[in-house]
Amino acid sequence: MTKIGIIVGSTRPGRRGRAVAEWVAEIAAREQPAAGFEIIDLADFGLPLLDEPHPPASGLYGKAHTIRWAEAIAGYDGFVFVTPEYNRSIPGALKNALDFVYAEWNDKAAGFVGYGLHGATRAVEHLRLVLAELKVATVRSQVALSLHHDFTISAPTEPGDLTPGPHQLSALTALLNDVVAWSRALAPIREGVPA
Repeated sequence: MTKIGIIVGSTRPGRRGRAVAEWVAEIAAREQPAAGFEIIDLADFGLPLLDEPHPPASGLYGKAHTIRWAEAIAGYDGFVFVTPEYNRSIPGALKNALDFVYAEWNDKAAGFVGYGLHGATRAVEHLRLVLAELKVATVRSQVALSLHHDFTISAPTEPGDLTPGPHQLSALTALLNDVVAWSRALAPIREGVPA
């Protein structure tokens, strides 16, 4: 079974990312029943700022938190990144988590569900560049959730309820289809099967 990790890219208290990831998981279970989807919440890993003495590309991980993170990421064939946009880019916690390991990301597929004032489109652009360096194939389809249109917010300090418009469902379905297909297509490369 193809395993896809849904990565919650923010660790901020009061974040909207967990609710978005749960929506993605719910739709994925319905639309892609032959694949397994699991939420990977960065807040559950408590990664400090990158503290490994060796470059991640060396694979010489010495810290328990790095080994735990590497094992988690290695277990997936692809990813859906759920990210807000912080100052026109991705959250520092997400960039830090990406930087901790290297080979565990390689030759996998990824899609993006962004949320923010403008759907986190600039954050997703940055994330695509970072993932390219990690040898992750990113799909074109993406979801851009607007805080104005896809959330019901009663107060600025409250996360609000996720209420995605109908067009977001078709965008998410296309993204999930692409991530699963690309993850399966890249399996021979991950397994070292010659072309």
